Amino acid sequence: MNPAQPRSADAQDAFRRLFASKIVVLDGAMGSMIQTFKLSEADFRGELFKTHPHDLQGNNDLLSITRPDVIEKIHADYFAAGSDLVETNTFSSTSIGMADYQCEPFVRDINLAAVACARRAADSATKQFNRPCFVAGAIGPLNRTLSMSPDVNRPDYRAVTWDQVVGAYTEQIEALLDGGVDALLVETIFDTLNSKAALFAIEQVFDQRGNAARVPVMISVTITDASGRTLSGQTIGAFYASIAHAKPFSVGINCALGGAAMRPYVEELSRIAACYTTCYPNAGLPNAFGGYDESPADMAKVLGEFAANGWLNMVGGCCGSTPPHIAAIAQAVKGRAPRMVPQAARALRLSGLEPLAVA
Repeated sequence: MNPAQPRSADAQDAFRRLFASKIVVLDGAMGSMIQTFKLSEADFRGELFKTHPHDLQGNNDLLSITRPDVIEKIHADYFAAGSDLVETNTFSSTSIGMADYQCEPFVRDINLAAVACARRAADSATKQFNRPCFVAGAIGPLNRTLSMSPDVNRPDYRAVTWDQVVGAYTEQIEALLDGGVDALLVETIFDTLNSKAALFAIEQVFDQRGNAARVPVMISVTITDASGRTLSGQTIGAFYASIAHAKPFSVGINCALGGAAMRPYVEELSRIAACYTTCYPNAGLPNAFGGYDESPADMAKVLGEFAANGWLNMVGGCCGSTPPHIAAIAQAVKGRAPRMVPQAARALRLSGLEPLAVA
């Protein structure tokens, strides 16, 4: 698949102006929307993977190649609901993520196809709705971690090395940039060391390609439960201190919790982050059947309150959210002033599981 042209300086300027002018609306869930199409193994295989030796149903990222019509429609529905920005269907599109389906050789093609689906939807929506619409390259957390052992009897063991993680992310990042994304979004972070590997890979690619290739880098972490910590043990303040050196365009929280449970962490992040802040929660916690119970009105009420409090620069939805959820959220934040980025006081900031600031 031939890559598109990297985004122009004008497109990057328009993306930055959008964040300066309003609370930006992100899209909602991709996986739960794909489930509504009730796709079969044949849909996931298409013609290209008809003889592939491994089952492919459930490899949602592959649908950007085999059922691009489905992926493009989901993006289009989110733009129609009021999204300014959609994420590419690339949450697991690394060689490490694709190893479960024996699809490692197709990583670059999957990423390029996903950007093409989102780009077509964004360009069409820009014309249809007479407003700029953008694409963020989604970079997921991986199914292997650098901070934790998968074997409780071998706490020193790691299933993957730093170089392997950096290499996997580098391949994805290069394809996303070649496809023409407006930003890179390192998201659903539960292991800070994995995210640092992704950020390291991004910076290496930028350095190799030169300043003209740089796009905004957005970061979103997952607070896993009421302890207020990531799975690898950090508080929100410690996490921010760990990644602030990357000078992110934005930092935020997504997944795992509903909006109401995120409240104290969003408030803290809005106070300490010297960049834009974002929040895209689940539609509540999963119920006994694996579904999500928060209605569009429920999500809109909570996120509208966050916006009214001046905590946010971008809102959206994660697991269980749909175009009606995004439409309600967009309406709730419409006309609200975006959060003003605070000027951070000069200090030495360190992080372990908790932050330490030495003024």
